[in-house]
Amino acid sequence: MPADASPATDRRCGLVAIVGKPNVGKSTLLNALVGQKISITSRKAQTTRHRITGIRTRPTPEGGPGAGTQFVFVDTPGFQTQHATALNRSLNKTVLGAVADVDLILFVVEAGRFTPADAKVLSLLAQNIPVLLIANKLDNIHRRADIAPWLAQMQAEHGGPQQARFAEFVPMSAKNAKDIERLFAICEKYLPQQDWWYDEDELTDRSEKFLASETVREKLFRLTGDELPYTSTVVIDKFEEEPPQRKGQKRLLRIAATIVVERDGHKAMVIGDKGERIKRIGTETRQELERLMDCKVFIELWVKVRSGWADDEARVKSFGYE
Repeated sequence: MPADASPATDRRCGLVAIVGKPNVGKSTLLNALVGQKISITSRKAQTTRHRITGIRTRPTPEGGPGAGTQFVFVDTPGFQTQHATALNRSLNKTVLGAVADVDLILFVVEAGRFTPADAKVLSLLAQNIPVLLIANKLDNIHRRADIAPWLAQMQAEHGGPQQARFAEFVPMSAKNAKDIERLFAICEKYLPQQDWWYDEDELTDRSEKFLASETVREKLFRLTGDELPYTSTVVIDKFEEEPPQRKGQKRLLRIAATIVVERDGHKAMVIGDKGERIKRIGTETRQELERLMDCKVFIELWVKVRSGWADDEARVKSFGYE
């Protein structure tokens, strides 16, 4: 919903895509930029599977009432360059669709590293859209000065007049508040002067049902470690809202979800000894959703085996992927 109109010259608004190979910190960066968790984060590569829009509106009081910039962030799956499953083809299609119509691209790599997989993703980006190289995870570098030789090399290879692929180079850590503030200031000048697309307090265009699914998936991956393949997914079977019964009481969400895995062994892993692991997944999901949505949550979780679903085009679509 467009916000109330203010003179367009007082406002900026635009789409900013966050792209990169899997596990370089894109979702952590999105959450930091939005100021609240809306995208799942995990040590396991490839946890983001959908285009997630995060919104951050930053007023500028010196510009007068209603002035400021609205950043509309698009988080994407990590681009898959190795395995050509139906799921990965869907993920890659999502990436390319997300970056085709944006005003700015944040190309995220790990500070100090630029791999062939990074180069592959970069080669797919449109030439007519400004790209910032975000050298993330700078907190993993012992001293910030240690990154200087690598940055000089990147500027020589990708920033010269003959092959100026990056508009700017931004070494940073998504966990550092000052770095996030600096990134906002850099991004702002690339966005067009126009009215905001969303109300000032909106954070995402995704539904509560979608956020519930993503939260279950995050807890699933966090509590199973590296043993469970990333092809495991979550389907919401029931999402019902009950209004408060009396004044001062919070609304109640009743959620039933199915965790879909590919093998019986994976099912046993998710359930855990005497059902302890799936119980913990449900408890942590409930606690997080109650905090995010300011409501009471009742959640039931089930586990089903669907062998080979990630290679089945029809099933991939039936589970909500493009």
